[in-house]
Amino acid sequence: MATIKDVAKVAGVSTTTVSHVINKTRFVAPETEKLVLQAIQELNYSPSAVARSLKINTTKSIGMIVTTSEAPYFAEIIHAVEEHCYRQGYSLFLCNTQNHTEKIKNHLKMLLEKRVDGLLVMCSEYSQDSLDLFANLTDLPMVVMDWGPNNSCTDVIQDNSFTGGYIATKYLIDNGHKNIAIIAGELNKTTAKTRYDGFVKAMQEANLSINPQWIMEGFFEPEDGYECMNKILSQNKLPTAVFCCNDVMALGAISAIRERGLEVPDDISIIGYDNIHSSRFYSPPLTTIHQSKTRLGAQALSFLFDRINNKVNKNDIRKQDILEFYPELVIRKSVKSLK
Repeated sequence: MATIKDVAKVAGVSTTTVSHVINKTRFVAPETEKLVLQAIQELNYSPSAVARSLKINTTKSIGMIVTTSEAPYFAEIIHAVEEHCYRQGYSLFLCNTQNHTEKIKNHLKMLLEKRVDGLLVMCSEYSQDSLDLFANLTDLPMVVMDWGPNNSCTDVIQDNSFTGGYIATKYLIDNGHKNIAIIAGELNKTTAKTRYDGFVKAMQEANLSINPQWIMEGFFEPEDGYECMNKILSQNKLPTAVFCCNDVMALGAISAIRERGLEVPDDISIIGYDNIHSSRFYSPPLTTIHQSKTRLGAQALSFLFDRINNKVNKNDIRKQDILEFYPELVIRKSVKSLK
């Protein structure tokens, strides 16, 4: 395997000159640069990434700590981040934590040892121990890209999910539905509660009663949609429509409805939330609330690169960026008009 000394010998220059050509750390005459590049090609020389990172104080790598990469919503954001990293010449180290503090701690240790240039964090909700871990990373550029509690070490995500919950419910009401159930996430969590509050506002505004037996809580998984829908279907009176607070729970709900010999939307209408890629291929295609995963990934990475390139003193207060997104209704075929 060729070394930098071999390249220098073939090109007839010093190893320092070869290093400057590779790392672009100093001007080298075009003729000399051409000789070095020809020698690199001839010898099929590949510089050590570790040695290069020590020279130029960057590893061209980003760490990303997420709850899980399996859920479609997270997967689409991760895909957007990876694509933008690739375009910028960066590698991405992805770490799944399932929101376990010990896993977060171990992943942070590994990423720091790999000397990543920056960190993206997407853990949905944060324990105080997790927040303390991130707060102590004063030397590492970081962007927290989801909606945990507002904290001095996190950025502010304004996804307007209250508005999204309101839009989803109002669409059902505008289509003549009065008996509406909701399959929410855990209502002690920020995302689930704000979408639920939007649902409540729309129902109250239309002077419609909310049946407490039709308020279900899950964990944003298809199994939860399936089990919650079965609980609703076991009751004497059924809703004409169900607002599922994410698309994968809507998929589970549709499966439960079908197993009972009922159809969506002829017997029960379903509306979801997130507009994941596969929701358009559900049977029937799912009416849902869109929020841009691609834009979230791209904007968060843009903020991170800005912090990497403009590092502040570790004693300065960490700058909080605001990432704001507006929910949009996507009408497909899972909601029936009763008018």
